[in-house]
Amino acid sequence: MTDTGDVTFGRGVFNHCQIVGEVARVLSSRYATSLKVQLFPDGAELVAACHDIGKVSPTFVEKLYRAAGRGTHSHPSLANVDPGLERQWGGHAGVSQVAVQAMKVPARIPEVLGQHHGYSPPVADKRANDDRFGGPPWQQERERLVEALKGALQSEWPEALTPTQARVLAGLTTVADWIGSGQFFEDPAADWKPRVSQAIEDAGFLPVTVTPDLAFEDIFPFYPNAAQAKLAEVANRPGVFLLEAPMGLGKTEAALYVAYQQLAQGEASGIYFALPTQLTSNRIYTRFNAFLDAILPSGDPRQGLLLHGHAWLVETEMGEEGRPGGAWFNQAKRGLLAPFAVGTLDQALMAVMNVKHGFVRAFGLAGKVVILDEVHTYDAYTGTLLDALIDFLREAGCTVIILTATLARERRQQLLGIEVAKDHYPLITACPTAGDPVEVELPSPPARSVDVTLTDREETAVEEALARAEGGQQVLWIENTVGEAQERFRVLAARSAELEVEVGLLHSRFTPQHRAAREDIWVTLYGNQAWEKRTRTGRLLVGTQVLEQSLDIDADFLISRFCPTDMLLQRLGRLWRHEDTPRPAGSRQEAWLLAPELAPAITQPDKAFGVTAAVYHPYVLCRSLEVWQGREAVTLPDDIRPMIDATYAGRDEVGDMARWYRELQEGNRRRTGRRAMEQLARGALAQGGKTLPEHKAGTRYSDIDSVEVLLLREVRPDAGRRATRLVLLDGEQHWLPWDRHMLTRPQWRCLSADLTRQQVRVPIYHLISNDRQPGLP
Repeated sequence: MTDTGDVTFGRGVFNHCQIVGEVARVLSSRYATSLKVQLFPDGAELVAACHDIGKVSPTFVEKLYRAAGRGTHSHPSLANVDPGLERQWGGHAGVSQVAVQAMKVPARIPEVLGQHHGYSPPVADKRANDDRFGGPPWQQERERLVEALKGALQSEWPEALTPTQARVLAGLTTVADWIGSGQFFEDPAADWKPRVSQAIEDAGFLPVTVTPDLAFEDIFPFYPNAAQAKLAEVANRPGVFLLEAPMGLGKTEAALYVAYQQLAQGEASGIYFALPTQLTSNRIYTRFNAFLDAILPSGDPRQGLLLHGHAWLVETEMGEEGRPGGAWFNQAKRGLLAPFAVGTLDQALMAVMNVKHGFVRAFGLAGKVVILDEVHTYDAYTGTLLDALIDFLREAGCTVIILTATLARERRQQLLGIEVAKDHYPLITACPTAGDPVEVELPSPPARSVDVTLTDREETAVEEALARAEGGQQVLWIENTVGEAQERFRVLAARSAELEVEVGLLHSRFTPQHRAAREDIWVTLYGNQAWEKRTRTGRLLVGTQVLEQSLDIDADFLISRFCPTDMLLQRLGRLWRHEDTPRPAGSRQEAWLLAPELAPAITQPDKAFGVTAAVYHPYVLCRSLEVWQGREAVTLPDDIRPMIDATYAGRDEVGDMARWYRELQEGNRRRTGRRAMEQLARGALAQGGKTLPEHKAGTRYSDIDSVEVLLLREVRPDAGRRATRLVLLDGEQHWLPWDRHMLTRPQWRCLSADLTRQQVRVPIYHLISNDRQPGLP
């Protein structure tokens, strides 16, 4: 498309395929030799190059002529061709697949070519010589094209592909196609060869080198503790390593130093730090950027590639799919392809799912150090996906570091695929790729006792929270749903106005822009670096589960809605986190848990636990409530392992508990059971069958669909200007052109990134149809 919006012919198929093959060759060459051999067999560049041989087909050629406004081509073979039929076989990608199948190439290569637009085309009943594909004459042209590419690239087909290699190679092919279709190669008259490396680097793929021989204390402003030093010693080669240690022991720094070691030894191609939610992901950017500043050579351009917010989307170019409006103009997805990235577990899980472009995520993770933070006893659906992800990462040359404060014994065994022998806590379980598993006991940190009160009197808890805050304490109140947190915030804010107490709210449904602003304020005030501000007044911070994970929050007093034991222990980790934090006189380590009585909870859990029973399964809630009965204090970390195992250990049930256990396994009319969730997860993992669109491929099973919503105050189309005026919630205005050529590529990226920051994910039942929104077109 020209600057005026006209469509013209560009590069020929052979030229484009050659470019993509060379892009793939350069991309794969940037991996360390050991990783390149493991991931990309000889001939990988030829596979990538042949992705578009299916464009040599009547329907595609006719589509080109019609797009350029030239009507039907005069060649007799195109006289009655209907380009719309391409939908029946997935377009030219489907033709590529059947074409190389007819050439008797090694197994899995045809599927790699067929998937390069993100999904497996429906070609099981189709053959390369079919009339719809032009018959034998067109297949002969496709065969000649393949031979020409072999000569140009001096390459042959790989001898064989493992399933893991095929998945990674499919991702390499797709990414090389995106880059090879970008602005650097649009002019068919320009020499493309000098532009390959530039295009790759402009897409954010830069060679990874780090400053060698750095000690732990060279990177972080302190010397390593026992857990950090031992993990660095044990995790000195690729494999899967599980660190179980209490909150506040520096697990993040321990994992990052292992990642540095792997990079320095040439055993890794980058780092992906996966956190449970996007909110927690945002907070670790500062720590991760400081880590990169310490390990990268001075002035290294990659220091700008740990992209906070949506900066990378604006600064990098990745062809059609990466443009604004494309499927991969998305920070969460694109981060998987960056050499260093902080993101969510959800995006990593899609690397093993039969979801559109799942294999692109697999390519992005292959060979990296993947840190899985705050792992806990997930539900059966997410747990099944996580097990598959770890298996894939192990086979894809990754070093996997799993960090957890609380994990049940059975779950440890599932994650690692081994029988564990030790129940010591803290503990490192190491499963190197080459070598036998080993369990390493760590010295326990000094024990601390947290006083615990279970109460079902919410008004009493409100009065206690206000009194503590009025006395200067920093109070944390955690609810299990956004709705409850909002309601609690309204009550406390109204009551605290006359007390000169500050009240804040944090949850997952703020827009990224508003969320970041609130985080900066409240996490700073509840952290350990703003003591002067902290001690000026008491505060109440209300939030949801986002407050229990990966945030360096140090509260004086905690009130929490009851939830499963592992989550409660995480929440207790937000109390008295730092020894030197100044606290008001009379403060003590104490938590109040809003919980029903045990007997009515077991009899009628939905009524007793309220909406919490829709978030966590009633059986797990009842088992957890049993464990917390009669407790007046919890000793950390000594009680962590026994309480988790007591909650999740298998046992025979009778009476109501047998009923709730049966519903946990089998489900009911309102809730999907564990066995069904495992089956659904296995179905999502299956590589055959229909590829799921991303919005249908949830990584955390829910019986309630959710959607991304763009929040706007006003939308006004202007026909004279051929653009729509968008007014954001804060009054800021943007014009959205109706024609793509009206803005430059960088301008589109900036506009799209700005609008992306105004999105929020909400349950679908919160949506209101347009006919109920006056003023919208």
